[in-house]
Amino acid sequence: MRYLFLCVAMCFALSAYAQEASVQEAADSTKRDSVAVKERPAPIKPVRTLGEVAVIDTLPTASELISIVLFNDNTWRYVISEDYKNDTEVFSDHWDTDATHAYKDVELSSFPDATPIRLVDSLEGYHYPYIGRITSRYGPRRGRSHQGIDIALKMGDPIYATFDGRVRFSKAAGNYGNLIVIRHNNGLETYYAHLSQRDVEAGDWVVAGQQIGLGGSTGRSTGPHLHYEVRYRGQSFDPERIVDFKTGELRREELLLKRTHFSIYSKFEQDFDDEVEVAKQEEAERKAAAAVQYHTIRSGDTLGALARKYGTTVTRLCQLNGIKSTSILRIGQRLRVR
Repeated sequence: MRYLFLCVAMCFALSAYAQEASVQEAADSTKRDSVAVKERPAPIKPVRTLGEVAVIDTLPTASELISIVLFNDNTWRYVISEDYKNDTEVFSDHWDTDATHAYKDVELSSFPDATPIRLVDSLEGYHYPYIGRITSRYGPRRGRSHQGIDIALKMGDPIYATFDGRVRFSKAAGNYGNLIVIRHNNGLETYYAHLSQRDVEAGDWVVAGQQIGLGGSTGRSTGPHLHYEVRYRGQSFDPERIVDFKTGELRREELLLKRTHFSIYSKFEQDFDDEVEVAKQEEAERKAAAAVQYHTIRSGDTLGALARKYGTTVTRLCQLNGIKSTSILRIGQRLRVR
């Protein structure tokens, strides 16, 4: 009887999975206007917490993409087949179980202006890593970049996998202390640091809501808390863009991840107009830096001659270089002329 029920439920899941194709067509466009960005999508409730529940069996279905996972508490869940995921590039590209950050050679300049990322669908679930008071947010902190958020907890509180995926890293890692890094089917990686206990090892497949460890205060930590990061191809962004840590809900099904979001100064609280201004300022600074020009002093050069050559004034040359009009120019000296 249980298997008959599973087969019927599978038919509904396959139908929902097929409908994702029409949704993905919209995700493929990165040209979203400010009105679309400002819309508030319906939040996504977390799936059931699994705790220390163990997988006892995996059953095939009519689709090679889908398996049925049975747990020892008499519950089950659809998941994308591990065999299928093993064949995808997500779990082979830059796969390193010994490096905390596996994408060190990927430059931010290689990223497109925006990347649509599907967070959940009819098969991919979501669960909050931990609900608690945020004690430190993403952004600059005491002269350093804080590339995640800190959530206060009690020693030994359970920590959960955010999405389905595979554990890429699980060991002690310097300032992170006991660290678990999970790469998810959508290409995101989530980091869970300062743990007192790690319940999964590199190579393990996990599902959203599965307990992966216990909170602690290992590594560079002043007290029990979870340091939580979300990265895409090695670049961190504000985790609050996807998770509402007050309610534990996922903010949206799909994230349009912009290249400007990877700036340590780009916060979830910023609206679209703020991000546009940040992007304009960064572009202006880039152009200004590219326009800087220097001249190496040769025999016979004078400030007046250089001003005429580069279409500027002696006063401006002095301002750019912190010198006086009477300063002696030395052969080989570099002067900024623009």
